[in-house]
Amino acid sequence: MANLIIYYSRKGENYWNGGIKNIKKGNTETVAEFIQKAVGGDIFEIETVKEYSPDYYVCIDEAKAELKENARPELKKYLDNIDEYDNIFVCGPCWWGTYPMAVLTQLEKLDWSGKKVMAVMTHEGSGLASSERDLKKICKGAVFEKGLAIHGAEAARSEKAVAAWSKSVAE
Repeated sequence: MANLIIYYSRKGENYWNGGIKNIKKGNTETVAEFIQKAVGGDIFEIETVKEYSPDYYVCIDEAKAELKENARPELKKYLDNIDEYDNIFVCGPCWWGTYPMAVLTQLEKLDWSGKKVMAVMTHEGSGLASSERDLKKICKGAVFEKGLAIHGAEAARSEKAVAAWSKSVAE
């Protein structure tokens, strides 16, 4: 079974246990790497052409505006197809109850027929929020496994849990 890990992650200022912390590697990137280490496969980072503000509070306002507008930010690069993959892990931070709109930009360009899809969210209290429901709307023809929510401030210490879950859904 071929695996693909698609992710968007935020470095720099992040909400962290009730405050702001500057991190060198985004929480979602850390979790995506744990998935890859556990089950193998390719990894694809979603990057926007127009970067979000480095200021966390400005960034969340930008994210809220994109959600309200149902925007699809332009990406630096796109996956053209996922034909060679069986299992697709879609990883992102929970922004206003779902994935950043940039994740949806990428997902809408792909054929999901016959793919197994797993939602992965890093969060500071929202869990999976509406990520699984939103994936089901976009990834038509896919089969869905139970997603995984990882508390962002604990992402660096989540490898064992991420590995166990990844192996259980990627069979």
